[in-house]
Amino acid sequence: AEYLPEITSDSVCPVDAKEELLNECESIWQEMEEVCKSQLSLLVTRVKALQAEYNQWQKRTPEIISNNPDVLLALGKEELQKTKNDLEMVLSTVQSKNKQLEEHLKREQQWQEEQEQVVDVLNRIEEEMKTQTEQLSRKRALQQLQNKMSKVKSYKEGLLNALGEFLGEHFPIPEKGGSTKKKKSFEKPAVELITLHEILEILIHKLMSTPHDPYVTINDSFWPPYIELLLRYGIALRHPEDPNRMRLEAFHM
Repeated sequence: AEYLPEITSDSVCPVDAKEELLNECESIWQEMEEVCKSQLSLLVTRVKALQAEYNQWQKRTPEIISNNPDVLLALGKEELQKTKNDLEMVLSTVQSKNKQLEEHLKREQQWQEEQEQVVDVLNRIEEEMKTQTEQLSRKRALQQLQNKMSKVKSYKEGLLNALGEFLGEHFPIPEKGGSTKKKKSFEKPAVELITLHEILEILIHKLMSTPHDPYVTINDSFWPPYIELLLRYGIALRHPEDPNRMRLEAFHM
């Protein structure tokens, strides 16, 4: 068998390598069949020729060369020895041809086994490459998703920062005089009001964390003008059954 290059999992194989090896195996197998058919045809032709010669000898009437038994015996022995030699020569030729065919067949079988091993290695490499490609695709898709999420997160943080700056500038903490006080039989300390930005953060967090129950209870830290502002412009909605609860409008739905 010819020398075959070592195949490793890191080898880069042509796309048509498997098909080319299979075609080459088929071609060599056909050549071997043609050689076998040719040798068999020669042997069949030789057998037919011997059979025809035998038939001719069967039809011939032997000529009496001599009536002397010793002469006939000697001639018979000579003819038999000649026939024996011819048959031995034919047998030797056939045995030699058979031996050559057996050796050739053995080499071809060994070569075929080697090619099958190469095909198996190529199949394994192909499967490994498919697996690696799928893993790489999934990894690339995951990386792209993470990049998008990172961009969205950065964009969200930028929006929240810009919103915070805008609200901090145009909707600051209500002045101390605007703080609400609970009036009951006795006075309690004034409740510290929170900014509009903080109210929005509370509403957003409630909507995102518990979307099935997005309502927030309005307490004294919510400045009424800010609540009316959110309700008037459709940013927030009151609970249909409890006016002391409100939720952020689900703009993302």
